[in-house]
Amino acid sequence: MHNYKLVIFDWDGTLMDSVDRIVFSMQATAVALSLAPPGYHQAKQIIGLSLPKAIATLFPEANEEQVQLLTAQYKHQYVEVNTTPTPLFDHALELLVNLKNEDKFLAVATGKARAGLQRVWLTSDTEHFFHASRCADESISKPDPDMINSLLKELKIEKHQAVMIGDTSFDLEMAQRAGVDSIGVTYGVHDEDVLSKYQPKAIVGSLAELHQLLLNMAVKG
Repeated sequence: MHNYKLVIFDWDGTLMDSVDRIVFSMQATAVALSLAPPGYHQAKQIIGLSLPKAIATLFPEANEEQVQLLTAQYKHQYVEVNTTPTPLFDHALELLVNLKNEDKFLAVATGKARAGLQRVWLTSDTEHFFHASRCADESISKPDPDMINSLLKELKIEKHQAVMIGDTSFDLEMAQRAGVDSIGVTYGVHDEDVLSKYQPKAIVGSLAELHQLLLNMAVKG
């Protein structure tokens, strides 16, 4: 393990505690359209995918018209109806501040659409930390490596200089397919057994632990 120049973060379940709001909004979406709602665990598993891919996974029998209705209803539920809080995880701001002070390049690769990322950046006042970002409505959905590859190209960073940090198998598989290192976090969606299949450099249970790990890398680097 070494000192990375670029740290790429997933957003939901990695920096922001938004898992419950996503799940409850997806369940309410199904109910609003008279479909059987997915269970909590089932709905949780699609977090990180683009919305069209998530809906196709949860509702495989939906036709094109139903997919459009589900998409619109989910956005309505998440943005306008559901009031489940979505705070940043403890130590998230501290970590971002310290990485920025160490002159790291920071980026986001998220399953959110651009409008969704801009909205949470505004409410959390965190946009200024990031040099670049990729969203699901402007890239190929995870776990395709497109998001990471395009970030590396934009920021002129070599693969060995970057690390992807995420809470799902989609994040770590994306990193693996892009040929960059990854670190898994277990406080979001997937547990250590799932994340370990994608050979991350480390798996941590909190942002405080992640912070310490990255600081140790910087010292050793």
